[in-house]
Amino acid sequence: MINEGDNAIDFEMPIDEKNFITLKSFPDNNIVLYFYPKDDTPGCTKEAIDFTAHIDAFNKCKTTIIGVSADSTTKHKKFIEKHKLEVILASDEDKKVCEKYGVWIEKSMYGKKFMGIERATILIDKDRKIRKIWRKVSVPGHVQEVLEAVQKI
Repeated sequence: MINEGDNAIDFEMPIDEKNFITLKSFPDNNIVLYFYPKDDTPGCTKEAIDFTAHIDAFNKCKTTIIGVSADSTTKHKKFIEKHKLEVILASDEDKKVCEKYGVWIEKSMYGKKFMGIERATILIDKDRKIRKIWRKVSVPGHVQEVLEAVQKI
């Protein structure tokens, strides 16, 4: 399990058919790595739209926003186009990054247990230290809370 103050765990994830991102892809920026269950569902859509609405403020703080789910890059592309998203969406279809960051967890709904992605956000600074972790995120007001934390770095 990762903790605040730990070094961020590097990753390589596709963002489209040809391009991949890693922590080194943004050497001068902080990174907000937000994990979400599924493209185009109500909470995930609201979160992505909220991050997009605040993208200029994050850019002023030299912070890159990366959304991560197990959806394919093809689904991400449709999600981005449908909602005019300005965040980067990375595909973790094998869930290895989710596992490394401790967000691939057992969930339960209607008495059934299953594995899924916990909605969580990790703030990583320019030195690649984990500055803040939000687990079991509630979408309303979350992006503003993340922005306030970024502004304190």
